[in-house]
Amino acid sequence: MNHLKTADVLGLGFMTFALFLGAGNIIFPPSVGMAAGASVWSAALGFLLTAVGLPLLTVVALARVGGGMARLTAPLGRRAGLLFAVAVYLAIGPLFATPRTAVVSFEMGVASFTGNAPLPLGLYTLAYFAAVLFLVLNPGRLLERIGKMITPVLIIGLLLLGGAAVFAPAGEVGNSIAPAYREAPLLQGFLQGYLTMDTLGALVFGIVIATAIRDHGIDMAHRVTRYSILAALIAATGLALVYLALFRLGATSQGIAAGAQNGVQILTTYVRYTFGMPGELLLALVITLACLTTAVGLIAACGEFFRSQFGLPYRTVVVLTSLFSLLLANQGLTQLIGVSLPVLVGLYPLAIVLVLLSLADRLWRHPPRVFVPVMAVALVFGVSDGLVAAGFKAAVPTFLARLPLAEHSLGWLLPVLATLLLVAVIDRALGRPQA
Repeated sequence: MNHLKTADVLGLGFMTFALFLGAGNIIFPPSVGMAAGASVWSAALGFLLTAVGLPLLTVVALARVGGGMARLTAPLGRRAGLLFAVAVYLAIGPLFATPRTAVVSFEMGVASFTGNAPLPLGLYTLAYFAAVLFLVLNPGRLLERIGKMITPVLIIGLLLLGGAAVFAPAGEVGNSIAPAYREAPLLQGFLQGYLTMDTLGALVFGIVIATAIRDHGIDMAHRVTRYSILAALIAATGLALVYLALFRLGATSQGIAAGAQNGVQILTTYVRYTFGMPGELLLALVITLACLTTAVGLIAACGEFFRSQFGLPYRTVVVLTSLFSLLLANQGLTQLIGVSLPVLVGLYPLAIVLVLLSLADRLWRHPPRVFVPVMAVALVFGVSDGLVAAGFKAAVPTFLARLPLAEHSLGWLLPVLATLLLVAVIDRALGRPQA
């Protein structure tokens, strides 16, 4: 069989939507909306480019090469490709994404009753990662059943929340605009989209989507690509609608949540204001369970990756990953976001350039001749922008800070384009290598 029924295509799209929909997708849009205020829709456009457009392109790029990150990074060479893959898995695993699931579920579900203090957070994260580790080590059918229960509940909860944000806002769109959004709201929204980590996640989920299609009996490569793209389009549409509703929620909540430090506090304040305590409890339950299943998936993926690539025991990897995530989670959400931003600013240029070069692979006579120098320049400037975002501006050469868009952590863009133009001309001139 080389065709999928419409119901199967829709099911594949909803599966892809569920893969991407995690804590970051729900907590960052309200923060952007509140901070951008009257400039919310310009910021929203930038956010959608990195949080919807780039993951969509990443899935397409992976589908075209067969669904695996190893094939996508093949023109870089095995060592460089493996190093990039390790960085991606660490970012979506123990360093940022996995600890964030615990902190978000705590601040949304428990902190309103216990207070956002170190002791309750420590006790909660200990129990949380104990449950995660149990599921990772003994998955059976329990995780599958939870997933089937959570996805429809989460969608219903988001429909209620999105509908309320559109039809029952807490006020008018606020006029207050945070300093970072006054001059270049689109670029600031673009950078905030990094925080969802969905482009990095797409590098891991691409193979999952392709495998799910093949499990339905689709074995023709071009049809796997086609159905992967359809699934990604369905997921991207769903994510965009969720984001737009949450942008509006944040922009219209300046009057009730002006002192909020992150999206969790904005959301809980709005839900309490609109639905009261029952709504807050329902939202907390949905987010907690969604975060739990996301954490299980991320830690299991890390375990399988390091087992297959380095021969490390799966059990050892997932235990160490859980313990490290537990330690980082106790830094708190605001601190965790602050630490993750410099790393993502440094890592995202590499992911963006890799995906775009792969999508244009038919233009290159010898892909390594193009990929290696362009990715090297992206790495240098990405690291520089990451150091600036981390507050180490003095460690970066002065001339780099003077590049166009450097003040918005996009100083890598023009050097990468210039390098690409140069090596593309050289690649054409040298032609294809002799067999």
